[in-house]
This record gives sequence, structure tokens and C-alpha cells, in this order.
Amino acid sequence: MSLSVKHGVAIVVAGEAGQGIQTIESILTMVLKRSGYHVFATKEYMSRIRGGSNSTLIRVGHERTPAHVDRIDVLVPLDDNALEHLASRISRETMIIGERENLQTLHDLLDIPFSGLAEKAGGKIYANTVAIAALLGILEGELNLLEEYLSDRFEKKGKSIVKGNLEAARLGFQAGRELRSSGKTSFDLKKNPETANDILISGGAAVALGAISGGCNFISSYPMSPGTAVLNFMAHHDSQFGIVVEQAEDEIAAVNMALGAWYAGARAMVTTSGGGFALMEEGVSLAGITESPLVVHVGQRPGPATGMATRTEQGDLDLVLHSGHGEFPRIVYAPGSVEEAFQLTRRAFNEADRYQVPVFVLTDQYFIDSYCSVPALDTGTADIEDHTVRTLADYKRYAFTEEGISPRGIPGFGEGLVCVNSHEHTEEGHITEKIQMRNRMMEKRMGKLDPIVRDSVPPTLIGPEKYRVLVICWGSNYHIVAEAVSLLGKDDIAVLHFSQVFPLPPETNELLERAESTIVVENNYTGQFARLLKAYAGLDTGHSIRQYNGRPFCFEALAKKILRLARKGDRK
Repeated sequence: MSLSVKHGVAIVVAGEAGQGIQTIESILTMVLKRSGYHVFATKEYMSRIRGGSNSTLIRVGHERTPAHVDRIDVLVPLDDNALEHLASRISRETMIIGERENLQTLHDLLDIPFSGLAEKAGGKIYANTVAIAALLGILEGELNLLEEYLSDRFEKKGKSIVKGNLEAARLGFQAGRELRSSGKTSFDLKKNPETANDILISGGAAVALGAISGGCNFISSYPMSPGTAVLNFMAHHDSQFGIVVEQAEDEIAAVNMALGAWYAGARAMVTTSGGGFALMEEGVSLAGITESPLVVHVGQRPGPATGMATRTEQGDLDLVLHSGHGEFPRIVYAPGSVEEAFQLTRRAFNEADRYQVPVFVLTDQYFIDSYCSVPALDTGTADIEDHTVRTLADYKRYAFTEEGISPRGIPGFGEGLVCVNSHEHTEEGHITEKIQMRNRMMEKRMGKLDPIVRDSVPPTLIGPEKYRVLVICWGSNYHIVAEAVSLLGKDDIAVLHFSQVFPLPPETNELLERAESTIVVENNYTGQFARLLKAYAGLDTGHSIRQYNGRPFCFEALAKKILRLARKGDRK
């Protein structure tokens, strides 16, 4: 089978930790975006300070293509190890650009002496700037935009540093243009003026901005990759947005601080990964019986235990679904795009406040560490919903109401006593073991599920309304699966993406039953979402495509697997 792959240029820069790969990525993507291209970048790196072999993938093009791709059109290896590390992705069409002195074993190399040109500019410290500018020259980016960016970025380091970077940029850009004019490189890239007002944003920043836009004013966490990206963003902007940021002594303290903050009237969040969240489960259960709002961001990475700390997986869905002892309702979101991450995290605060339940935002390392150009987000806080009440003297924290949700008071806001309790309790919050009260309280708490389902976020259908095959995915696989199915060009295959994975939206059964054949795509070994669909939608979800090697799917290989299973058909 041969599939035609277009969609812009895929550039990979690779080398060992400490060689400045992330600096190249951040500057090059920003300047390419400003030059009129859509960009997407994602990285893979090892959990070590130095050594190993890391890489960053940058996709550049006229259209948005925010998905991981296996293909490499341009490779910039900073050492020989990078070639070995990426050997399976290098093809005859891959153009390799680098400096001969570091890549002596490579015959088909387009030599640009990064270090030599950097020396001319003032020192080897400018080698990465040469590399950035050379790529910009090859891709017909704008040198003046790079110069502006470098001047701003290095202004605080002094005039000589700015001057050296500008000279390095000029020399590198010239080298890249010479490669292009000589015919050794040629990319037919069209610019898109619509990118002018776009922003570059990562998944981690989108979650953090969504939280801020949702009124989050307290975050307490213990650092753990990849969830730490959200904590870092909030800490960096705490003064700007009036956020209390607390790095707790451990995860148990962090989640209990967040519960205390909600009790006191704040809108609080914790961010962690699966290993850290395992320690938070007791706090989640406490939120369940105290009917406290709580927003938890979990950035998944491969386990068990430390697993592969800097890689990606969708292996913690079951953990989040079943976290905490006892039975109580919860909501789980799994955004598929940075826009969704922003919107759903903002929504999480309103839903947590409205229903007084834990709300989870489930992402993963691939999603958190990837970023792309998107239209500017509406960061206004106009739709923040405050569901707290001023208490009266006869206030009952757990009062039975017609709608099933007790008014939530804040200590000191009104005349009433706000008594919460981790034991089973009466309407006033006092301990009880009476059978009738236990039954009524359980029914009150679990009764929230019905309105939560009615308010749920529907899945997104991509492709024909009349489909024969339905490819189902959730979370970060949104763009990868959509691009894979688009590549197939079949008018009977559609994609169904779930960004709310629990409780399942009411449309689920009808959408699945319309398909003759279904394929569930997810990054785990056991098919956790397929199992969830079967348990709650009562349907056999047929075929599965699962990957659990710590890497995201790439859409080319995924397209071939989908096509093979689609031809088989049958699932029921």
C-alpha cells in the first residue's frame, strides 16, 4: 500500500541534552510562525540531565498539521549518536544538514560549518543561532524577524551578545540561502497570512491558561513531570493573575491544601502525573464525601512506578476513573487540542463548583510538551460561575434539595456554620450511622450523575455523517487519528473523538451503533477506553489499535493499520 504524504516540511533537530535543542526549537518555531507559516513542534527526551539522544520535531506548512509524524524531510543532527537514534526514521528522501567535523561517518551530508561561522560571529556559543538561521534561509523565512527576536531575547545580556547573535544569524541565513539557490534544497512552501495574529502555545500552557480563565487562584502541587509544566506556568504568572502557588512537601499535602482552599472560598487545582496522583487518592475520596469541588490535572506518563518518566502514554484512565475509596461521582475530561485544553480546564472549575465533585483534566506528556500555532484564545473571565451562597443562621451544608445539590456556603460569608465531615453525616454535617440517612446521602451524591450526563461535552465527529467504519479515540490522539483518516481519503470512514470520557455523553450509543465496524485507538496495553465503552455503553467496540512503547502514534503508520482493519469490517 502506498499513501501519499504531503502536509508541509518535517524538520528534526537531534543531539544530546545540553546542546540547546529546545532553544533552537523555541526560536525557530516563533520566527517561522511570524514569517507566515503554521508550525507544530513536539519533543522526545530522556530522563537525564546530560547525554543520551533527544530530538525535537517541527512541522512547517501552509495548513495546520498539529500531529506527530514519523517522516523526516530535514534532519539536523548535532552529533553522530543522533543518526543512530533516528535511524529507523531516516529515508532516502531525508535531507541531512550539519557540520562535517561532528558527523564524519556520514557521506550524504549538506555541510554547513555551524561552529566555524559562529567563530566568525564572535564565538562557538553562537552555533545554534547559525543553525536556526540556516534553516530559516532554506525555508524562505524572514531574516529581519529573526533579528528582531534575537535583539529582544538577548537585550538583557548586553550589546555584544546581541551583536554576535545578529552576525551569526546573517551568516547562517546566507549559508541556508546558498544551499537553496544551488538547488541542493527545494521546498515548495506557501505562506499563510492568517498566521499573523496566531499565538504559539503548548498543551501545558493551554491547561494553565484555561485554569486562570476559569478563576483558579490557588494551585498546590509537588513537582512531577509532565504535570509540572502547568505548575511552572502558574508560578511564572502568579503576580500577574493573583494566584497563590504552593509547592507542597508531597502530593498528599498538595491535594488537601486544595480542598482546604475550596472550603475557604478559593478556586483551587492540583497538577501531577500518574505516580503523584496515586498518592492523592485519599484526598479525592475526601472530596467525594465532603462534596467539595476539586480540579485535578493529571499528565500521564508510562508506568508502573517511575516507568519512563519523560515519555508518553494513556495508561492512567482507569486510575482516575476508580481513584478514591467508596462511590461518588466525578467528571473526566481528556482534551484533544490546545483549544480544548483551554476550554475544558476553564469549564472544569465551573462544573466542580456547580456539582461539588472532583473534575479531572487528563492529558499526557506528548500533549503537554507539544505546541502549535492557533488563533488567539479568549482569556476573559466573563463566564466564571460562582455557585457559593451567603449562609443564614439555620444553614445546613448538606441540606436535601429538590435539584439534589446542597447550597455551598463559605465560612465567614453569612451567619451560618459551615460544617463538613469525612464521616457519613446529617444535613447539618454531624456524624451519623443511621440507615435512612446513609441511604439518602448516598442517593443525593450519586444523583448528581444524571444532570452531569445531561450537561456533558458531546464527542466530536470528523468526516462523513453516514459512515461504515468509525475510528474512536480520546485525548491527545485527536489530531493524529484525524490526519491518518484524512490521508486515507475514504468517504465511509469517520473519526469520533471523546474529550469527555466520563461520564460518557448520551450520544455515545447512537453514534457507535450506526457503524458497521469500529476501531478504538489508544496509547495503552489493555484498551482502557474500549473497556469503558463496553462497560457503560454496553457495546462490543470491535477492533483496537494500541501502542504502549512510550511514544505517540505517527499518523502514517496509523493510517495503514486503520485501512487494514477497515477492510476486515465486522465487529458485532
